[in-house]
Amino acid sequence: MKIYFATDHAGFELKEKVVAFVKALGYEVEDFGAKKYEVGDDYPDYISQAAHAVSKDPENSRAIIFGASGQGEAICANRYHHVRAVVYYGEPKSDFFAKKNDTIALGREHNDSNILSIGARFVTFEQAQVAIKKWLIINFTGEERHKRRLEKLEKLTR
Repeated sequence: MKIYFATDHAGFELKEKVVAFVKALGYEVEDFGAKKYEVGDDYPDYISQAAHAVSKDPENSRAIIFGASGQGEAICANRYHHVRAVVYYGEPKSDFFAKKNDTIALGREHNDSNILSIGARFVTFEQAQVAIKKWLIINFTGEERHKRRLEKLEKLTR
């Protein structure tokens, strides 16, 4: 599986660390930028490239994108056909591994997310490592109710 990366200035430092981390896990990666820290850059310039790449091969690729909150980046990514971006900016302080509060597990199991948008101003590198490892190994359940809902979403982007 190929993992694409993208960010603007707000997530640049975290992205640099995470790219190395994901490579070390054995994944093939491609970094769409930003390639250097530039305060005036605009996230759509980078995020759109990663989202487009995932939309062309949603079964064999994913992306991890970054921004200040991750919200705008997810909005940008979700404009692409076959893309299902979810935002991660940490878990509730209690019950971190409790199923009902596990946004990473729910995003994969129920929504078959293929882009993880990380709020870099809310998440440490250590938290990102845990979340990303989980997100990369958890599979979509394929339950009929989830497939039905995803098909309805797909019709909205056609």
